[in-house]
Amino acid sequence: MTTTLRPTAPQHESADGVRSRAYEVCVNGRPVGTAEVSTDARFGGRFGKIRHLSIAEGDRRRGRGTVAALAAEEVLRGWGCTQVSASVPADAHGALALTTALGYTARGHNMVKDLTESPELPPATRVRPLTDAEYPEWFTRERASYIRDWMDRGVPEEQATTKADADYATLLPDGPATRSVLLRVLTHEDVARGNIWIALGDRSENGEGAYVYAVEVAPEHRGQGHGRSLLLVAERESLAAGVTRLGLHVFANNTPAVRLYESLGYRYVVTHMVKSLL
Repeated sequence: MTTTLRPTAPQHESADGVRSRAYEVCVNGRPVGTAEVSTDARFGGRFGKIRHLSIAEGDRRRGRGTVAALAAEEVLRGWGCTQVSASVPADAHGALALTTALGYTARGHNMVKDLTESPELPPATRVRPLTDAEYPEWFTRERASYIRDWMDRGVPEEQATTKADADYATLLPDGPATRSVLLRVLTHEDVARGNIWIALGDRSENGEGAYVYAVEVAPEHRGQGHGRSLLLVAERESLAAGVTRLGLHVFANNTPAVRLYESLGYRYVVTHMVKSLL
């Protein structure tokens, strides 16, 4: 039997240059599922995404999804993409097994924690807002770190910079005065130890709850529990704003951070898988 992708609509290109197209997955012309692929403008359009791939229950475990995924990769190669990603829900064990078998590796995870009680901070630990005077230095350092994180994962500098600038323009359009954004400094024994960037409501990653975009502990103060304290600050600030769910993203190879979030009770919701298109 032959598994193919059959377009269900013309190719679409948005104003910001994102190309996308939807397909039916067919076996000998019979529809057995659906798929959608797109480019990712945040990386300069050279990265592709399998945004959706679903096979009807009665046709699963017969290799349909494997062939459909490979066909989707060919579409993206034809668009000039050099890498493809797929976001897999934590409970989609079959999809995770499929992407792993096809050579995808975990790039990062989205994790969430449901909040109930506001935690206490360690003795002599306090929190204050990041000041306007401190913001430019913080932003320069944060942007450079973000670009470096993506470059360390194989993203060319130009594409990493494109993504960073697009993200900051969306997430911090008014700097420290951006609505529903909290920039906080952690002090211990009256010495600044680190900072955290928290977004509430529609500024959060999924438009609800709260989201931690960045956690930084000064190099000379690492390994002393201040990262954990910063996450407790995020819980306290979220609950104070009436929010009971806190989310974040962690790169899969950042083992210390993964272990910290697990120990604090965060659970996995999505794993972002990635593969080079040779």
